[in-house]
Amino acid sequence: VQLQASGGGLVQAGGSLRLSCAASGRTETNYVTGWFRQAAGRDREFVAAISWRDGRTSYGSSVKDRFSILRDANNMVYLQMNALKPEDTAVYFCAGRYGSVQVSARYYRGWGQGTLVTVSS
Repeated sequence: VQLQASGGGLVQAGGSLRLSCAASGRTETNYVTGWFRQAAGRDREFVAAISWRDGRTSYGSSVKDRFSILRDANNMVYLQMNALKPEDTAVYFCAGRYGSVQVSARYYRGWGQGTLVTVSS
């Protein structure tokens, strides 16, 4: 399964943006989609993940209460980002795995090119 993130752009601090993640290929009911981000010179950071089986979600501490991960009936997964801060500037990636939600990027596969989010102050 290959995933591709889209929807990035330039937004002012305090604004909102919605990213989309499309999966190509067959997925099973126990699939998990995760969002990660990587700022220049920094390691890839866990942002959020959602379990397709039961809808359980998990969030990184730096985005909790501001970001929401959603999945629709067509298996598109979205990352709704509110109250954006300059420190949210990064390339955002989505990837997937089978099984439980994990926060480490090494458990995920199908990484696409990512989409750049820039938050101006």
